[in-house]
Amino acid sequence: MTTNLEVLGQTIKRAQYRNHRTMDAALRDVGISLVQWDALRAIERMPHASGHDLALATFQSDQSFGTLATRLVSRGLIARTAGRGRRIEHALTDAGRAALADGYRVASGVLDDLFAPLDEDQRATLLAVLQVLTAEGEESPGPILTRR
Repeated sequence: MTTNLEVLGQTIKRAQYRNHRTMDAALRDVGISLVQWDALRAIERMPHASGHDLALATFQSDQSFGTLATRLVSRGLIARTAGRGRRIEHALTDAGRAALADGYRVASGVLDDLFAPLDEDQRATLLAVLQVLTAEGEESPGPILTRR
C-alpha cells in the first residue's frame, strides 16, 4: 500500500495548526502571543543577535520581525541596541525574562496535553522522523523547547 503524500502533508499541517491554536490561546492567559513568545525564546537562545538572524530563527521576514520587535520594545520585553555597523542587537529585559518563564510554564502543560495520545517511544519516533524531514544537510539543532 502506498501512502497518500497529500494526506500526509495535510495531516502534518493539521497537527501544526492544532499546536499553534492551542498554544496561542493558552499563552494569551499570561499576556503574550505564540509569535511573541517564540521571539523571546529566540532572543534567549541567541543573545545580541541581529534582527535578520532572529527573523530566520522564527520563520519570519526581516520586516515582520522588525515590526514584532518594535512591539516587544514598547511593551518593555526586549531592548535593542546598536551593534557593529548598521546591526541592531536584541536582548531580553527583566520583564521579557518573566514573560518567557510564564510562557515555558504554560507551554509545558499544553504540550503534555497535545502529545498525551503518544507514548514516549512514539514521541521519540515522531521527533526523529520530523528531524529527518526538516534537516537541511546539517545536524539538527536539537529541541526548541528546553525548559520543563
